[in-house]
Amino acid sequence: MARLRVRLVKSPIGYAKDQKATLKALKLTKMNKVHELPDNPAVRGMIHKVRHLVEVEEVKE
Repeated sequence: MARLRVRLVKSPIGYAKDQKATLKALKLTKMNKVHELPDNPAVRGMIHKVRHLVEVEEVKE
């Protein structure tokens, strides 16, 4: 199964509360923190919501 490596590259300070909550759900709480997530429609939707704050990379297994 494919996985996504997501890194928080921009601070969520000054953005909407729902975007901050989305980052918390993705377990991205500090700058430059990286988390690997499964590649599924739910995760893709969350990433799309905060795409201006994160950097995404596909991980081949």
